[in-house]
Amino acid sequence: MKRTRLTLFPFGIWMILFTIIPLAMVVWFALTDDSGHFSLENMAQIVNYLPSFWYSIWVGALSTFFCLILAYPLAYSISRRSGRTQRTMVLIVMLPMWMNSLLRITALKSIIDDNGLLNRFLEMIGLEPVKLVGTTAAIVLGMVYDFLPFMILPLYSVMTKIDNRTIEAAQDLGSNGFQVLSRVILPLSVPGILSGITMVFVPSVSTFVVATLLGNGGVTTPLMIGEIIEFLFKGSAPAYNNMGAVLSLVLMLLILLCIAVMNSVDKDSDEIGGMVP
Repeated sequence: MKRTRLTLFPFGIWMILFTIIPLAMVVWFALTDDSGHFSLENMAQIVNYLPSFWYSIWVGALSTFFCLILAYPLAYSISRRSGRTQRTMVLIVMLPMWMNSLLRITALKSIIDDNGLLNRFLEMIGLEPVKLVGTTAAIVLGMVYDFLPFMILPLYSVMTKIDNRTIEAAQDLGSNGFQVLSRVILPLSVPGILSGITMVFVPSVSTFVVATLLGNGGVTTPLMIGEIIEFLFKGSAPAYNNMGAVLSLVLMLLILLCIAVMNSVDKDSDEIGGMVP
């Protein structure tokens, strides 16, 4: 017992210093005014930022949806390969994650910018250039490009555990391709789907780098809540920090709610069982 406590001691110190204390500071600033007195005035101003919350949730949901659509068949294809091929393909998926996210998004912007490689190519083949940067489509594209590996890897880790004999048994019983997918593969991969949705949706809602670089910082698209929080914390007035803390706290609660819902659905799917009859 003593040895267990000793091994947990560094983790406990880490949690106190870098999780509990920062969260306590956010709550403190959220519930006080610029003079340090208890106040709910900033809480009352949340209604002014509801459009940004809804826009962030909408963009995050779109990005998560497209990531799932793209990642599901790719993850399944990787999981059905031989061991060496699987390791190679997983390495290819992970390679972009070794580079800083800011560099990846900057590189994407240079491709889809008004004078970027994409429009130059379209003009070269006689087509009209397209306006992407400064649109919601560009923000969603950037998020899908940035967060796609976070959807592929959880799906792959679950799908690789699906026994081929289960799929062959369903085929031997007369199931066609769609029935195998909907009644065998899809139910068995639900834990990976839920993990991937959580890992993509949470950073998509709270990010500000992608929206700032590809959405022109609210000039032509609505500001995402992450951009507003960044702007408030960069402000020189103490009241900015208090309002930024309030928005951060609300965003954290929304994220925790989403995670709780995902965990609840995951638990229900485990209780129901694997394959759909």
